[in-house]
Amino acid sequence: STKKALTAAQKDLLRRWIEQGAKYQKHWAFESPVSPAVPEVADSAWVKNPVDAFILSRLEREKLKPQREADREVLIRRVAFTLTGLPPKIEEVDMFLKDTSPDAYEKMVNRYLDSPRYGEEQARYWLDVARYADTHGLHLDNEREMWAYRDWVIGAFNQNLSFDKFTTWQLAGDLLPEPTLEQKVATGFNRCNVTTSEGGAIADEWLYRYAVDRTSTTMQTWMGLTAGCAVCHDHKFDPVTQRDFYSMYAFFYSTSAPAMDGNIRNTNPFLKVPSAEQRLALEAAQSAEAAARVKLEEAVTKTEYADPALSAGNVSPIKQISDEIIDDSFPFGSRSRNTSRNDAAWILDPEFGTKSGRRVLELAFGSQYDVTIELALIPVVVPEEGQIEFWVRVDSFSPPKGFALQFDDGKNHRAVWGESEKYGASNSDIKMGPVPTPGEWTKLSIPFSRFESKPGSRIKSVVLSQDGGKIWIDDVRLVGKSDPTKDPRSSFQQFWTHSKGGNPGGISGELSPVLTGGPKDETPADQKEKLLRFWLQHVQRGEESTVTDLRTAYASAQEATQVINDSIPGTFTFSDLEKPRDAFVMLRGQYDKPGDKVEPNVPSEFPILKDAAGQPIGAGQRANRLDLARWFLAPENPLTARVTVNRLWQQVFGTGLVKTSDDFGTRGDLPSHPELLDWLAVSFRESGWDVKQFYRMLLTSATFRQHSEIGEVRYQKDPENRLLAHGPRFRLDAEQLRDNALYVSGLIDLRMGGRGVLPYQPDDIWEPVGYENSNTRFYMQDHGTSLYRRSVYCFLKRTAPPPFMSNFDGPNREQFCTRRERSNTPLQALQLMNDVQHFEAARNLAERTIVEGGETVGSRINYLYRTVVSRPPNPQELELIEAAYVSQKALFDADSEAAQKAIKVGESLPADIAPPSELAAWTMIANLVLNLDETVTRN
Repeated sequence: STKKALTAAQKDLLRRWIEQGAKYQKHWAFESPVSPAVPEVADSAWVKNPVDAFILSRLEREKLKPQREADREVLIRRVAFTLTGLPPKIEEVDMFLKDTSPDAYEKMVNRYLDSPRYGEEQARYWLDVARYADTHGLHLDNEREMWAYRDWVIGAFNQNLSFDKFTTWQLAGDLLPEPTLEQKVATGFNRCNVTTSEGGAIADEWLYRYAVDRTSTTMQTWMGLTAGCAVCHDHKFDPVTQRDFYSMYAFFYSTSAPAMDGNIRNTNPFLKVPSAEQRLALEAAQSAEAAARVKLEEAVTKTEYADPALSAGNVSPIKQISDEIIDDSFPFGSRSRNTSRNDAAWILDPEFGTKSGRRVLELAFGSQYDVTIELALIPVVVPEEGQIEFWVRVDSFSPPKGFALQFDDGKNHRAVWGESEKYGASNSDIKMGPVPTPGEWTKLSIPFSRFESKPGSRIKSVVLSQDGGKIWIDDVRLVGKSDPTKDPRSSFQQFWTHSKGGNPGGISGELSPVLTGGPKDETPADQKEKLLRFWLQHVQRGEESTVTDLRTAYASAQEATQVINDSIPGTFTFSDLEKPRDAFVMLRGQYDKPGDKVEPNVPSEFPILKDAAGQPIGAGQRANRLDLARWFLAPENPLTARVTVNRLWQQVFGTGLVKTSDDFGTRGDLPSHPELLDWLAVSFRESGWDVKQFYRMLLTSATFRQHSEIGEVRYQKDPENRLLAHGPRFRLDAEQLRDNALYVSGLIDLRMGGRGVLPYQPDDIWEPVGYENSNTRFYMQDHGTSLYRRSVYCFLKRTAPPPFMSNFDGPNREQFCTRRERSNTPLQALQLMNDVQHFEAARNLAERTIVEGGETVGSRINYLYRTVVSRPPNPQELELIEAAYVSQKALFDADSEAAQKAIKVGESLPADIAPPSELAAWTMIANLVLNLDETVTRN
């Protein structure tokens, strides 16, 4: 492919080599690993485990000596960041320094391995590989609900799920016998790819693209091969033919997931993932609902009903009504939709409280975000002297330009609050007033008389909308006076008449045509009776019923079940169609140019596929993803164990033994220590694929414990530290930098799991790449403790990833990533010094320093250093920082306005613990220490 020719000398050399008995060997990575003997070394006293013997053997050949062991303060910080992504606390450092037992270091390592923070740190590496994100990635780039998969990954690392199970569950958890909920959630690995629902997109093309992505990702994840190079033609360097690629592709092409994601959060196959508490609560609520229904049905059966509309001579009194339209749910039998095509955003037990029930309806995101409720079953009729009343709460941080409630009684009428160019163009819009005061519940009303809406008109739908910002709606009611002879909720006859020609939900298929056909003499008596019982049970106004208490109990039980069910999160899962799709070699990689038909299989140059009994899968048998998972994990597979231990080594030492951790093919780098790589691969497999044990071995080695100082001789011989003659030293990753600042400041919220949070970020990051109807067009920043969650829980929008991550080389998760680059730019320094998140952390760290650091400037600097870099300052550092503090204090004493600005960055309020100038000065010192090279580096 390079079109280069061998010289005559090169040809002669090859000829003589062959004549001397040369034997052809495969590329090293394509031979199954065999555990070599642990080498003998001259300085055996330095060796703490076999890893050191391999490293030292190479160093001795290169005439290099390993560095001395790092100080204990350095070691505990190095271990803590490696395993948890967070620094050690002062108390943890002191515990380690005081522990003189022979196994003190091992005990310290085990403490961090047992921390729940360990799973969060290790998960972020895997989420890069899995290309996990919180949005679909293409076109509207709408939100997808998939964070349960992210939480499963965190839990798997914390539980030390063996890597063979970790592999099998993700590739084929749904194919295991009687798969558990966890095993199904794990299959989300192959639903993390980007998807689309763009108008005009061709389904066949996108099904093809998704399968190509899954094949390429799977092969690079477990085999370290760039198999995607064989999409259009045979791989030019590695033994993967185009036919091999499409045989692998056949494992993933028969997914039951649709080509179009529908721009919704819960594209099928989608699985609800209740916690143990939610499962018990739902079972109890469903049981209570069933019992309440039985009681109500029994009572309704015995009820003798007299219809006021058919009662001759009886004139029913006009009644004052107050009918709930929206409270903890939409009306029974109604249909709802919104601009983003997702389910309504109900907020359960909001911290600011509700006006009725347990939930409020949230309107957020789009430039004009609409929630439409079609009142299909229970008629809502304009009463005399009637109005719609509801409660609204406007977000203090993101108030909308305006919002509206629209109703359709044959004509559209819209009541508008605020000033917005989105409203007012239609004659049906009437301005009701300004946007209410943010941060408090306000009751609003819409008199029907303002819209010339006549009593007796049926309201077919209600639309709630807002222009930007965020609001919450609660307890929407119809209030007025009702004549029972004309009211479909008081008169069954009026209900039946009003429902003629409709399209109701919530009613059985048997009764639906009876209802929509309207009252007819020929309607069978039994069907009419069933419809009446249905009306008595679900529609009749409560206070007019002889079974009011039972109906109220049943409605409450239904709502309780719905509230619990709606609160249960879900996630995307992977499964296959019952009848597999035929897969073909796609000529030149074009989705619509099929060539030869292929069956699921693995590349022919590698070991063959076997079934569960260990027998080769022959003709007539169709292999599945479970067979594929077993193949990856088979002892004869040359790559899976090597690729995995290399990636884990990379996470510990900064660079893998094979530097190109995503390419073990012939174009990848050769391993720096091939014997060590094979020894680690076999050891890892024989340990039962024990990830924590593997980390324990690496972190307790003398190699890991070395001082990171390089020295001139080492630098000249090994500038990249590939030989590991000194300890690893590299800049922290994006998430570690942010989490470190939050952690040492005391701001961090260590709650685990849940939907992605939206911390501070600059304005106008999302909007320039957002489509009008996208529910991620506007960035609606979170508030309170959500601002300070760990970075692994931050919401990741693929078309506009969190800028704090992008600035420090975080991937956008559009595709597989095994190693991040480490750039060095001025923008990074500016972010660490001036970003709201970091500067607010500096002020909170300053407050901790003043409160916990003693009374003197020196003792406070000592506290600050020990908190941030886990060691006390040396005399020169102490002198410099003291001088800096005195200088800053003088500046802020002379400029009180600047002091106030410095201590009021971010949403957390400054503590009243010192004069503003003193707190501002310590804030600047804390910011200085947070920006030390030692702080942002894992030494």
